[in-house]
Amino acid sequence: MNNQTKKFFIYTRKSTDDKDHQVRSIGDQLSELKELAIKEKVDIVDVFVEKQTAKIPGRPVFNEMLERMEKGEAEGILAWHPDRLARNSVDGGKIIYLVDTGVITEMKFPTFWFDPTPQGKFMLSIAFGQSKYYVDNLSENIKRGHRNKVKEGIWPRNAPLGYMNVKGGLKHDKTLAPLIKKLFEAYSTGHFTLREVREKFLALGLKGKIGLSISNCQNILTNPIYVGLIRWHDEIYEGKHEPIIAKKLFDKCQEVMKRKSKPKSSGFKPFLYRGFFSCGECGCFITTETQKGHNYLRCTKRKNPCTQKYIREELITSQIQEEIKKVSLPLDWLKWMIEENAKDQSSETQSSEIFSQKIKTEISLLDMKVEKLMNAYLENALSLEEYREAKGVLINKKQLLKEKLQSFEKKSHNRFELADKFLKACIHNIELVNEGIPEEILQEFKKVGSNFQIKDRTVLFEPRGAWKILAGIGFGGNSAQSSALRADAFFGEKPDFVLLRRRGDSNSRCLSACYLSKVVE
Repeated sequence: MNNQTKKFFIYTRKSTDDKDHQVRSIGDQLSELKELAIKEKVDIVDVFVEKQTAKIPGRPVFNEMLERMEKGEAEGILAWHPDRLARNSVDGGKIIYLVDTGVITEMKFPTFWFDPTPQGKFMLSIAFGQSKYYVDNLSENIKRGHRNKVKEGIWPRNAPLGYMNVKGGLKHDKTLAPLIKKLFEAYSTGHFTLREVREKFLALGLKGKIGLSISNCQNILTNPIYVGLIRWHDEIYEGKHEPIIAKKLFDKCQEVMKRKSKPKSSGFKPFLYRGFFSCGECGCFITTETQKGHNYLRCTKRKNPCTQKYIREELITSQIQEEIKKVSLPLDWLKWMIEENAKDQSSETQSSEIFSQKIKTEISLLDMKVEKLMNAYLENALSLEEYREAKGVLINKKQLLKEKLQSFEKKSHNRFELADKFLKACIHNIELVNEGIPEEILQEFKKVGSNFQIKDRTVLFEPRGAWKILAGIGFGGNSAQSSALRADAFFGEKPDFVLLRRRGDSNSRCLSACYLSKVVE
């Protein structure tokens, strides 16, 4: 049989994911191989084109070509180079075996010489070995580069949802980062399942290139990258990127996820106030039911006979608004107090050097412990698992200390912070009861009191913390006339609320620090 009657397959392959590059590269290969076929005067039975990497076995087009060769449809292969045929030991060994058994009698390459002789098969095995070495070495170089980046605190791959890749690391995605933070905050409440938070935030636009599945949502909530840490192959590293959330919020989400893997459904129709109030007469829970298109609250009367009657849900909402007003200061007072508190805050100077230095010393000690752990691991005093576990504990402690230091330096442990927070909460309450929706009003009501009851169609509760102080003083109402009357009754002839600032000890500021320190977080 001469060369003119020999039957060959043409095999071309390109593994890149760039489609334009694939088509161009395969086209170049085909052009060269067709010229080679004419030059060698061989008969081309079929052309095989594959767009898949050859570093692992299992290429469908390649396997189909070998099966057809074993059936006798062709006896030779035209390819650009042996590395187009195989970059792994399984496929390379298969080709050499088919040469040994006479299934493949010839292979021709524009850039490589081959004869089915012992020398030719030896050179072919070397070419396959070099191809495998190239793939293995390339993979190892990539892994080494990733490890070095991670050690420097730089995320080495595509940015996770909420971040963007920039030169030198990651930066916040201004659109998605706030949604990521809200996702953690919502889940940390324990009121939502993974499916529920996924649906809510998917509707808000929180999704990547492949959307936002429940597993993606779980991965986000368990990924420490959002607190400034990098988890790489079960080891924790410090990241240089700016965190999206605090470590405490992240830890709270992990506790929620451990506590409840599945949601508990009561099976009841969701009403706003169901289970929130108890009866002021018999102590049973207050339930809600719908009659003639309106929701009514009533006592369940499960323990003893009870004389309490139904009350409309809208009336309860209105009473809650009034009760919140009673434990809120007038707007004009609040604005004045905020201004005075800001003046006192700016004039108060305290040295934070000792505390700050103490935290920095503790961080330095943790760094030394991490270094000692590394040395112990290198000296085989610790196993890899023990090293990673101990290092993870130290890194988490260091992250908490860094957040503590950052918070301290930002706020300087200002003792007026609670007063400012409380005063602004009062303003928020006033705005909320005037314009907020019932669900938001209820959430604020939970913050200002406890032991919520209904008796004689009236809302009863016990104010807590600083709200209790305001309720006892009786400043609520917020109308200009009532503000003036209460001011006259309480202050007498003293103007500008000067006595209000003296109503504690001699060092009090804005309702006195001893009062406002009781505000509930």
